[in-house]
Amino acid sequence: MTMQPSTTVLVVEDEAFLLFAIADELREMGFEVLEASNADQAIAVLERRQDIAILFTDIDMPGSMDGLRLSVAVRDRWPPVKIIITSGKRQPAREAMPSGGVFLPKPYAPEAVAATINGLLG
Repeated sequence: MTMQPSTTVLVVEDEAFLLFAIADELREMGFEVLEASNADQAIAVLERRQDIAILFTDIDMPGSMDGLRLSVAVRDRWPPVKIIITSGKRQPAREAMPSGGVFLPKPYAPEAVAATINGLLG
């Protein structure tokens, strides 16, 4: 599997164990990973970094907006960022998804996340 040199992925997940687990797995696969535990943190990271290629966000999070609202905001403000949305509780309606966004249900395999990222960047 060929990988672009250190693609930067922003992982947004409020469950600390899941955040650390997927961040570590993606780092081992060669991605640069930034972490946020809610949408407000994620937007702060996006405002600081110009190199984020992928937003990988959970839907259900505390804070001012959930993962779907975050992904719509990112689509508006940072159009080049590719978006992967995940949830173990619900499958979002197609019209609720940002254009070009991909849904990956939990539990997900790290390999599936990497394959989805590479497919979006492909």
